Order: sequence, then C-alpha cells, then structure tokens
Amino acid sequence: MKNVEVFLDKKKQAKMQWLQDPSQIIIDNLNNKRREVSRHFRNKQKEYLKAKIEELENNSKLTKIRDLYRGINDLKTGYQPRTNIVKDEKGDLVEDSHSILVRLRNHFSQLLNKHGVNDARQTELSTAEPLVPEPNALRLN
Repeated sequence: MKNVEVFLDKKKQAKMQWLQDPSQIIIDNLNNKRREVSRHFRNKQKEYLKAKIEELENNSKLTKIRDLYRGINDLKTGYQPRTNIVKDEKGDLVEDSHSILVRLRNHFSQLLNKHGVNDARQTELSTAEPLVPEPNALRLN
C-alpha cells in the first residue's frame, strides 16, 4: 500500500510543478510520471488476476466447488460498491454505521415485540379438519 502512495505522491508533485511552471520539460516529466503510474497499476492488476486464477485452479483441483464458483462469480461481476443508507424515524437519511445499527435494532424490536397477544395458549387455532369425536370401546364393537 505504501508503494501505491509513493507513486501517487510523485505524480501529484509533478502535476503541482506543471501548474506552477508549464514549461515543456515539466510537461514531459508529468507525462512520464503518468505513464509510470499507469504501468504500475496495470502490473498490479495483472498480479492480482494471476493470483486469483491460481486460487481458482487450486479450488478446482481440491474439489472445493463452492469456493470455485463463488470466485468465478466474483471475477465476472467485478467490484460493485454498496451504499449503506437508511431512513430514520423522522425520514432523514442516515449513513453512519452506528446510527444504522441503532435504527435497525429499534425497527426489528418493534416488529418482533408486538404486544397484541401475550400468551400463545390464548390464541384460537382453526383447522380445516372436521371435528370428529374420539373413538371409544362401545363404538368399535
């Protein structure tokens, strides 16, 4: 990760120099830095893909089918960013993870803890089966 930051800092410094003095030498320096950074990220992406393919091959050889198909699906779909935004009781949007957890906890506690029926024995059960009296010894003979 530090290596990435070093490349981006070099590119940023070259751009700042170009903004201060747009001479041809500084423009060439900036273009070289851009090429260098692009090359670095392309190589990083190739390394990542090679490692991912090796992992999939190992999963195939070891018959870890679930991991194999999960990895293939991840490669096919790619990165998909997730937005975690929830509306609170007032209707305002909340994106803080702690606030989202509090909101979800309150929401589900309200859903699951309804106070309409306190005892399960008090509820009436209706069945589609007709009520048939219990057989007794006199009826069987």
